[in-house]
Order: sequence, then structure tokens, then C-alpha cells
Amino acid sequence: MTPDPVAAVEAAYDRIDAVDRPEIWVTRRHREDAVSDAKEIAARLAAGEDLPLAGKVIAVKDNIDVAGLPTTAAAHSYLYRPDADATAVARLRAAGAVVIGKTNLDQFATGLVGTRSPYGAVRNAWDPARISGGSSAGSAVAVALGIVDAALGTDTAGSGRVPAALNGVIGVKPTKGLVPVTGVVPACYSLDCVTVFARDLALARLTAELMSGPDTADPLSREARADVVLPPRPRVAVPTSEHLADMAPGWREAFAAAVASLAAGGVEIVEVDVAPLLEAAKLLYGGAFVAERYAAVGAHVESHRDLIGTDLDPTVAAIIVAGAAPSAAQWAEDTATLARLGAAGRTLLAGCDALLTPTTVCHPTLDEVAADPIGVNSRLGRFTNFANLLDLASLAVPAGFVDGLPFGVMFTGPAFSDRALATLAERLLAPSLDLFVVGAHLSGQPLNNQLVQAGGSLVSPARTAETYRLRALATTPPKPGLVRVPEGGSGVEGEVWRLPAAGFGTFVAAVPPPMVIGTVELSDGSHVSGFLAEPWALEGTEDITAFGGWRGYLAARA
Repeated sequence: MTPDPVAAVEAAYDRIDAVDRPEIWVTRRHREDAVSDAKEIAARLAAGEDLPLAGKVIAVKDNIDVAGLPTTAAAHSYLYRPDADATAVARLRAAGAVVIGKTNLDQFATGLVGTRSPYGAVRNAWDPARISGGSSAGSAVAVALGIVDAALGTDTAGSGRVPAALNGVIGVKPTKGLVPVTGVVPACYSLDCVTVFARDLALARLTAELMSGPDTADPLSREARADVVLPPRPRVAVPTSEHLADMAPGWREAFAAAVASLAAGGVEIVEVDVAPLLEAAKLLYGGAFVAERYAAVGAHVESHRDLIGTDLDPTVAAIIVAGAAPSAAQWAEDTATLARLGAAGRTLLAGCDALLTPTTVCHPTLDEVAADPIGVNSRLGRFTNFANLLDLASLAVPAGFVDGLPFGVMFTGPAFSDRALATLAERLLAPSLDLFVVGAHLSGQPLNNQLVQAGGSLVSPARTAETYRLRALATTPPKPGLVRVPEGGSGVEGEVWRLPAAGFGTFVAAVPPPMVIGTVELSDGSHVSGFLAEPWALEGTEDITAFGGWRGYLAARA
């Protein structure tokens, strides 16, 4: 189907009006200008050009240049008007994408919270009382709210991954240098990466690929190396339990479910003590490397001290000014320490194709960040801060919900493992299927571990429609048999479990007779796969429907 760039742009502006989130933006293009661009894209398509991003609408973090729009890095006093697009933006426009605006951020890309901006705190896409995450706050929320198809951010400490996790979208942090940073306001030039947010992994990876490639204007840009090939059974490391402490309620369980789901998809999981990586992470703000932030914009902050508290965020200004303090000797010492920790981390992860961690550790409210801006921000970067310091690639992906809010995990691997990480993420993001269980696979029952090992997670208790009977079968271990009847039926209590497609297939293949998997109608009228019993196995068995379900029957017998 031929994309319609004009309709896509019109829909984006209609969506902006519908969601009413002005804090997402620093600058928006006039609607007619974006439509004009879309008409040009449509004409190029009609002329036979290959435009892989035709019909896609994007937003750009306001520390990345877009010709015709001011760049502020979320400080009006810093504003300048670029004559050219950043290299990354130019490459996407050449591929057919239409830019509709510049998004809000933690000022000078300094923060993981999304609140450090004179243009307003960016509220979370799912809960406006909570933070969006930063610094690429507006970009992540614009994608999560369905305004744009993809958005560009930057990532030095986790700014392209933390907001992805907190808003339930994909966050691609490429290997350093794959995407040139020409036309990007530096945070820490030697560490900065241009990143991608999208709701779809394939689009996120396509966007990253289209931006990649050396640029003579960026001496740190580099060519991709040969693809990392995953073995038939990839090996993924996960942190040992002590490194998963102090997480938000329910998050350890959500991470465990993601790990189980990946294992069900054929991945070998090994626990690793990641202490050296977490020690390295502390050097980003706690060591001499913060001097790069002063080198980038310190002169501007120093010469505009009278604007601290108005145009310049006090927390950001304090961090940047402190970057003038480290000595060359401290830089040398921290560089040696980083090399030692990096080597230790590589040794621990030897033989593993990637490291899987939660992307971050909690989802604070706006009030919590206001009360402790430094402390909360520091916690958010536990698993993200070390990646660029150690020249690693990372990919943040959604992994379900906890208490109605998105939960995300992150694959991290060696430099140039970007495509391999995406392949692993595909296993985790594979389609899932729901299964209704009524007996030995219920929570706490003897065969429940089979569901867990298949990557299953409990969705909710449920009840069948009033058209079923339940019978006690003569099996080991004891199980009930559910059967649909034309009349005289009743509702039967059970649970709905969700399994990844690969895990579901493995599980179903191992189901022994007389059990079969069929379609079960639930009390709300929906239909899911579920356990049923073959008719021959029901002869001479006890009807236990009156107990309401298997647990009621077991309780009565006890």
C-alpha cells in the first residue's frame, strides 16, 4: 500500500490538538509548512523514488539541529538558528520523513527525569502525575501518545532509554559513533549518542540504520563492523539478586517474568555479578568525566549566572559548573579505573551474547523528583550510566505493566552488537497467547511451574460462561476435566495466563492425554484457549461443578 505523507502529517497535527500536551514541545513547525514537505515527499514517491520513511512523521529533541527551527537545548539564552540539519536529521529527511517539531528536554541533556526545563516538566504519557524520564522527555512522550511515528533523542547516561521504559516504547541507543553527532549540542562529546524512539522495533531499527555511517565533520563517527551472529541458543546474562534490590514494588517480579519469557523462547540465562559495571556507572557523574559537560556549555552557564533559577535550571547549572573542578590528574586516574572496571566486566560477561537488566529501577512522581532532584535522578541511571563509558550498545524494550504503568527491560552488548540485540528483543516481543486453566496448573498447584517455565505470567482470575461442567479425572497428579455441555451448565472458576508464542507452543506440545487445548468461552463473552478433557476420559468420573472450581473441590475434600 502506497503511503500517504500528507494524510500522515495532518493526522499528527490533529493528534497534537487531541492530547493537549504543550510541554512536549519547544518549537513546532507551522502545519502548512509540514504539509508542504509531505506534498514534496508524495511527488518524489510518484516519480519512483525509493523513500523508506515516506509517510512517517518524526520529532527531534531540541539539542539536535533542524534547519529553519531554532535550537535551544531547553535554554532560551542559548538559542541559535542553524543553517543546516544535523547529519542524522538530514539522512532521515532524505529517506522521506517529515519533521514536525523540536521536543522538550532536561536542559543541556543533563538529567534522567524530564523536569529540568524552563519550558515545563514533561508529564508521563500514562500518568500525568509521574515523570516522563529524560533527558529526551518530549521525544519519548510524543511517540508514546501516538503523535509521531518516531522521534530522535540523545543518550549520554540513559536519556534515550529511561524515558522509553517509563513511557512503554522502544529506545535504541546505538554503538557510539555509528550515528554522527554533527549538529548536536554536546553534553559529553566523547560519549554522546543520537537515539531513536518508536512504538515498533522494526521502525526503530530502520531509523537507526538510515542515520548510521561516518561523517567527515564528526571525527568520532565510525563505520559499522560485521554483524554479530547469534548462536542457535543465545546466552544472556542477568544480574544476581543483590543488584535487583531497591526496585519499585512489583518490578522484580516483572523482570523475572521477562527473563522467564526469554528463556521460554530458547535463550540460555546465566546470573552474573555485575558489580564492576555498576561501579563504572558511578564515574559518569561522580568522577572527572563530568568535566566534559563543563567543556560543552560551561562558558554559557558561567556568563549567564544571573539567569539561574529562571532560564537556567539550578540543578543543571550546579552539575555543569561542578565540572570545572576535576583536575587532569583525576581524569587520568578515573580513566585508569574505568579501564580496570571495563576489563572486569568483560571477563564476567565472557561467553554471553548480551546482558539483560531492568532499564531503570522505579517510576517517580513529579513531587518525588522535586523533593530530591539529585537523589532520584541518580537512582534512575543504575543500569544505564555505564554503557557509553564502556562503549556498549543498548536497546530498551517494553516488558509489560506493573500497577497499570509500563515496565521496561534493556539488552546491552558489546560495541557493534546492535543488530544482535534487536534479534534478542524480537524474541521477547514475540506475540503472546492467553490460556485459561482450571486445575493442576492454577497458581500454587503442582503443575503451575510448567506455565512459569514456559514464560507465562498470571493475567487475572476468570470464570467460564454458564455452559460448562467440571469433573474429577483419574490422573496423576489429580486434575479436573472441563467440558462444554448443551444444557445444565454452570460457570467454573479458573485463571487466565499469558505465554509468549514460543513458550505456548512448547507447553501445548507437552500436554498429555486426556487433556486437550481448545477454545473456552469466559463469563465476559470473550474466547481464549483453555484446557478441556477428551470425552472418553469423563466416563464414570465425579461431577464436581457444584464446588465452583478445582480449589473449592480440594478445600471440601480437605
